[in-house]
Amino acid sequence: MSAALAKESEVDVLIIGAGPAGLMCANALAMAGVNVRIIDQRTAKIAAGQADGIQPRTIEVFQSYGIGERLIREGNQMHMAAFYNPSPSGGIERTDRAPDVSAPNARYPFEITLHQGAIEAIFLDSMKAHGVVVERPIIPTSLELSKSEEELKDPNARPVKVTLKYLEPPEGQSDSEVVHAKFVLGADGAHSWVRKALGITLDGEQTNYIWGVVDMVPDTDFPDIRCKCAIHSNNGSCMIIPREGDLIRLYIQLSDRDVVDPNTGRVDKSKMGPEKLLQVAKKSFHPFEINRSGEIDWWTLYIIGQRVAAQFSVHERVFIAGDACHTHSPKAGKSCQGMNASMNDTHNLAWKLTHVLRGWADISLLKTYEFERRKYAQDLIDFDKKFSRLFSGKPRTEENQDGVAHEEFLEAFQTFGLFTSGIGVHYQPSPITANQHQSCASNLIVGERVIPHVFVRAADARPYEIQDLLPSDTRFKILVFAGNTADQEQAARVNALAEEMGKPEGFLTRFGKGEHGKVFDILAISSAPKQVTNYTDLPRLFRPHWSKVLLDDTDMYARVGGGGYEAYGIDKQRGAIVVVRPDGYVGVVAPFERVDDVNAYFASFMADV
Repeated sequence: MSAALAKESEVDVLIIGAGPAGLMCANALAMAGVNVRIIDQRTAKIAAGQADGIQPRTIEVFQSYGIGERLIREGNQMHMAAFYNPSPSGGIERTDRAPDVSAPNARYPFEITLHQGAIEAIFLDSMKAHGVVVERPIIPTSLELSKSEEELKDPNARPVKVTLKYLEPPEGQSDSEVVHAKFVLGADGAHSWVRKALGITLDGEQTNYIWGVVDMVPDTDFPDIRCKCAIHSNNGSCMIIPREGDLIRLYIQLSDRDVVDPNTGRVDKSKMGPEKLLQVAKKSFHPFEINRSGEIDWWTLYIIGQRVAAQFSVHERVFIAGDACHTHSPKAGKSCQGMNASMNDTHNLAWKLTHVLRGWADISLLKTYEFERRKYAQDLIDFDKKFSRLFSGKPRTEENQDGVAHEEFLEAFQTFGLFTSGIGVHYQPSPITANQHQSCASNLIVGERVIPHVFVRAADARPYEIQDLLPSDTRFKILVFAGNTADQEQAARVNALAEEMGKPEGFLTRFGKGEHGKVFDILAISSAPKQVTNYTDLPRLFRPHWSKVLLDDTDMYARVGGGGYEAYGIDKQRGAIVVVRPDGYVGVVAPFERVDDVNAYFASFMADV
């Protein structure tokens, strides 16, 4: 029988790789109604092991897509960390306990651990509800990018041609397909085919630190087995990550002689199995006992490598994300930073692709993806190098005064807490982060995510976490902190602001595509008390719906709410304008009198009607 002809198809976004980075993007685009396809070479999602830690900021991001509650329900929460060091009497002893997360304004002040397959399942179910499924098992075999400048700059063109090979084609059908795409995302891991096809280098180096990983249910008398633990012993270092159910993950430091083939200098997995890893761990745990209860769930070996891709996109048409463009230690100083960085890469990219595809933004907006995420990846690598050195180094003892002191390790653990939690991510000034009026909302830092806070709804005094009113729905959120609207003079200023913002040349009309509620979501937040404030006091532009007016006051029982203006550094009387990007990061803040600067902000990257 002759081979069937390769079929041809068109798509707006083709995603290659269905790990966490690819799934985050596919889900976000599917929710936005974008024409997206996602392929993967695996026949099924991961069943066990792999990445397993979700940081506080990533939990917020999941919540912004409406999938946070399931993550919290299914995962294990880590609230406390314990630190063990060599004991003068031999073995180890606990030297400290501390919060697992050093991020005072985290909405979720803990990490969640859950195996990667379960994390992927959350995305897969959400995507399926929006009509998108992962196509498997399929691999790309060629990628061609048009050389026409005109095509590359036209957001409606499909300048990327990808040939796909079906590894299990249906009977009688061709095993190949040619896809013509507007944009392609390579989220295909550390050995990324897309990155190699584009000729992008991965710059950095491999360390000499070799680690083993074992997932199991322990049988132990170790008192902190359900806390994150950093164990420094004279027999090497060890880290405990408690997992869902009764599972734990052990990271076990190994020496070259344990796992390296002397002839090749490479890690030889056959020299080390899970039982041998457990034997190494037992020495580090002394005088405590640790054994496995039941079978080993999953295990692996790895050498820490720290690399960042030279570029994250080619002509803003083909992008790479996640492990395809940055690799670091799986611990990366506090559990699975790689997966968190990967998912936040594509959280950053998805709304930008959507705006360009809808004709809302100029294609130049896509340049900000590499600008923002590459710097973050480099910062993460720099941090990882320091933390890996501290964690893998010998502990300081009476005999070894050059070793790593507990105080030094704890300080690094806490100093970098904001960074590793994702809470401290700060995007530098660019067309989408303009900080010239930072002082009018001094604590809502432009380029950082909106600080969580509870406000009450004016219409019914129901308390709401502000982050829940800023979902990742591709719209810019215009927060009008209206000040004390019970004051006549301030009410007049608010009315004047509404008039100014509603002008035909203003950003709402100019970039609102004839119905600004599709592109912008307006919320008004008054500092006047609930007893005297009606939501109808606000001008109509600032109350497009009765639910859109909030108060900086407590709920009816004074249990939550209040103090939001102070927390955000905004004048309670005069207020401010705060623009929040679709990914939850502050884009620009301005006083009422500088609406022109808000107009200019949007004009720098958005497309006219």
